[in-house]
Amino acid sequence: MLSTLEILIPVFALIFAGFGCRRRNLLGPTAASELNRFVVWLALPALLFDTMAHSTWHQLDQPGFVATISISLAVVFIGVLAVRIVQGRHLADASVDAIAASYPNTGYIGFPLAMIVFGNASLTPTTIATILVACVLFALAIVLIETGLQTERAPHKLGFKVLRSLAKNPLIVSPIAGAVVAGLNWTLPHSVDTFLKLLSGAASPCALVSLGLFLAGKRPAGDGRNTSFVFTAIKLVVQPALTWWIASRVFALPADTVDIAVLLAALPTGTGPYMLAEFYRREAHVTSQTILFSTLASLVTLSMLLLIMQRHGI
Repeated sequence: MLSTLEILIPVFALIFAGFGCRRRNLLGPTAASELNRFVVWLALPALLFDTMAHSTWHQLDQPGFVATISISLAVVFIGVLAVRIVQGRHLADASVDAIAASYPNTGYIGFPLAMIVFGNASLTPTTIATILVACVLFALAIVLIETGLQTERAPHKLGFKVLRSLAKNPLIVSPIAGAVVAGLNWTLPHSVDTFLKLLSGAASPCALVSLGLFLAGKRPAGDGRNTSFVFTAIKLVVQPALTWWIASRVFALPADTVDIAVLLAALPTGTGPYMLAEFYRREAHVTSQTILFSTLASLVTLSMLLLIMQRHGI
């Protein structure tokens, strides 16, 4: 419990810092949007590029683990997406909802927590999960959002407009460029590498401060709260349970690999969905509440999960 709390406290501190600055009017009403634009156009692309550029085939050559994480992410994402569309949500909004219910915070919480529990053995699986979440799942959500925002009905024209929008999107271009660098075995100059590390290091804290700024805005009481509770339950209970079943029953992975996969799936929602909601000017209140509720609730759920693992010899 204490180790989990030590990792989550900085998350809440950054959210509260943004919340307090907005409530005291130290930062203006457009601060959340502008700070989020900095994250989307500079900090997060640097993080995605850096992650992909330093990835190796050896790291990714774990087909069972890759399949487990990919399937669990896809099932939750597609399931929530389908339900929200049936409920009458616009495709762009349903896509934001779907990623909010399926996007684990592997980067900011996953790495330190997995290191505490599993040591260095967790680095490669957590890297794989981060790539799948921050690059593949993120890209899927962007494609669907862009598709939903296009008004063109002719299939070939619609496809061209979506591709053109994606080609201009830094969150799509940056991981592809990083993969090219990794594939060609290019070594980045030290100055470029330092630049990327400094810029990418700002992604998580700025996103959390931006989230706090957004939460400080006045909205109708209970607006979207029930939906956020449902998404939180899906994220913290359904997704890790599904991941455990796939890892242990379908692929029969080693026990320690199963535990790492379940721990990563049980992480609260990261800030990526909020960035997308703000960037595309979609409804962000459900997403922001899901991030907050899931992070708070994960203090209990993660502690219980770690206790179970400890009793089984982890």
